Amino acid sequence: MIKTLFDDYIMQESTSLLTPKQAAIFASEYLGKNVTSNNIIYLLNYGKIANHSTNPKENLIDKNELKAYYDTSIKSKQDLAHPLSFANFKEAQTTKHIHRLHPYKGKFIPQLVEYFLDSHTDFLKEDIFFHKNDIVLDPFCGSGTTLCVANELGMHAIGVDISHFNTLLSNAKIKNYDLQALATQINTLIKILENHISQTKIIEFENTLNNELSLFNQKYFPNKDFKRAVALKNIDEKTYSAQKLQEFLPIYENLIKQFDINIHTNTEGKFFEKWYFDSIKQEILLLKNEILKANKDIQDILMIILSRTARSCRATTHSDLATLTQPINKAYYCSKHGRICKPLFSIIKWLKSYSNDTLKRLKEFNALKTNTFQICLNGDSTNINLKENLQDNNFKALLEKQKIAGIFSSPPYVGLIDYHEQHAYAYDIFDLKRKDEYEIGRLSEGQSKNAQEKYVNKIADVLLNPKPFLRQDYNVFLVANDKFNLYEKIAKKANMQIIKRYDRAVINRSE
Repeated sequence: MIKTLFDDYIMQESTSLLTPKQAAIFASEYLGKNVTSNNIIYLLNYGKIANHSTNPKENLIDKNELKAYYDTSIKSKQDLAHPLSFANFKEAQTTKHIHRLHPYKGKFIPQLVEYFLDSHTDFLKEDIFFHKNDIVLDPFCGSGTTLCVANELGMHAIGVDISHFNTLLSNAKIKNYDLQALATQINTLIKILENHISQTKIIEFENTLNNELSLFNQKYFPNKDFKRAVALKNIDEKTYSAQKLQEFLPIYENLIKQFDINIHTNTEGKFFEKWYFDSIKQEILLLKNEILKANKDIQDILMIILSRTARSCRATTHSDLATLTQPINKAYYCSKHGRICKPLFSIIKWLKSYSNDTLKRLKEFNALKTNTFQICLNGDSTNINLKENLQDNNFKALLEKQKIAGIFSSPPYVGLIDYHEQHAYAYDIFDLKRKDEYEIGRLSEGQSKNAQEKYVNKIADVLLNPKPFLRQDYNVFLVANDKFNLYEKIAKKANMQIIKRYDRAVINRSE
């Protein structure tokens, strides 16, 4: 039925057809930004546009249909042309080298930091605010984007974050590693894990399950045809997928029983007990213990690799990785991929992938790094003494001599994210100390008037605290969604003044 509906649609369409390469050229000219053939293929694969070819090995795109898609999905060409939209950057550029070492909810893209820290000027940015060898402060360091950009630009940077994990991640990004020693240790960890898995039934079980899934999905969820039929509303996705899922679940349950796989989790337990199957927990804890035996110079980056792996192996759906609702222990219809998917039972695939990716990204960043100081301090930005907490005496002397040129940071928004909770798995796995109560603007505190007032006072305290270490002519850049109009109050409480506001359409963002 799907194929017939899809073919009927094709017959009604325009004959103004383009290959993916031709479509990419057209889209680049139409949007005024770089669009690749892969971007076009992505739209085909996810049913956003139709494949008008009758040859299954060929892709043909209707130009008018592609134009209509962009007209409805892009807010406006004015937004695309704005210098702060960064619409000309592909995702691979906004997550370049170490900026994708680990997912982080709420981070800004490096191009935004580069725009204000570097030495260029344009009609929007009329002045140069920072120079080489300046010291930049980020009191809400997060995943360390400001530190990394400062390093590339030949600037020094101090970050502060209340989260132990954020501090670990930020410092791991800018640290210098012996990559050969790291690669050797990673290979050792993989061999240990492979040996462990070989003594279980997991590999045979997953291979059997994957084969059954592949056959089922090929029959009932043909990739491009099904997604396009859903996009055209020729198929009721919810009804159809629920029906087919019920047909596949007996196959799944029989395999679980045949291979004696434990799919129960402790829904009343800590995060690690709630969101991971026993097979996954055993593998993670095995590697954690091995990492703690490794060379201390590389333990931090190994922890980041394992944390990134653990995040991808939680008992949840592909579309729910960033939010989480309830643990799942069965096959499920995946709205992201348009087919039946399954939870994970081993971390080996993702461990290998993320290990290789980390080595590649560290090597890329090494080629760009400058010989400058960067550090993220774990502490409360409202009262931390920056000088006392710097361990490097040379950096401390530099701070005393030239002071901090300014601040570039993105404060938490009111009642939006619980920053410790988004990495709860890492806190449980590595027994990191949590300081949730010191977070500013926590999701759990809501967005009431009282919450807003508390937020204003805390952000003002953060801006007041480093003033003894700031130059007389310092600049402060805060990336914020000020929907409650709080920053005039914050500036006043911090004895500062808002000189200029830059508005931007957020088209490119990282997680």
